[in-house]
Amino acid sequence: MDLVHQIAIGAGLAWASGIRLYAVLFLAGLLAHFGVIQLPSGLHLLMHPLVLTVSGLMFMLEFFADKIPGFDSVWDAIHTFIRIPAGAVLAAATFSDVDPALMLAAGLVGGTIASGSHFTKAGSRAVINTSPEPFSNWAASFSEEAVVLGGLWAMFLHPVAFLVLLVLFLCFAAWLLPKFWRGIKLLAQRIRGGETAAPRLD
Repeated sequence: MDLVHQIAIGAGLAWASGIRLYAVLFLAGLLAHFGVIQLPSGLHLLMHPLVLTVSGLMFMLEFFADKIPGFDSVWDAIHTFIRIPAGAVLAAATFSDVDPALMLAAGLVGGTIASGSHFTKAGSRAVINTSPEPFSNWAASFSEEAVVLGGLWAMFLHPVAFLVLLVLFLCFAAWLLPKFWRGIKLLAQRIRGGETAAPRLD
């Protein structure tokens, strides 16, 4: 496995963990178990039957929890303390057989990437949940799952193209997150009775 491919896997797993951690753990481990993809040696633990069982069960739980309007934001808030460290660990483990300094650097970058994808997802859901109907929430949830599946496919089969798309995503997230933050602050003020206007992102 060349360095570019390894970078794509480490960065991609960190990015996807910020959106769907358990799906990433389960699918990567399962596909590697059946020889569909090749994982770096530091990630072989994902193929262990116990890890597959736990990540599979959590994947199913998150699949349904993420589609309940309002509760999905609670789930996201709790997983702020899980997805980001997990993204850092997965990125670092990708380089565990290369060099300790590179492994540490990968962990730091991986945590940052996971933070960006997690807060983009959580912020978008907080805004979507201001709508009383559940359909936009379901559409967002299924879209996130499709994006993660597409990202997994690209990072293993087309690593250079994936890295280009990842850079574009991170630039978009850096532009979007301040708008989400302002929208959430306005929503909080409105709930407290301090604002009458609906939250805006511009």
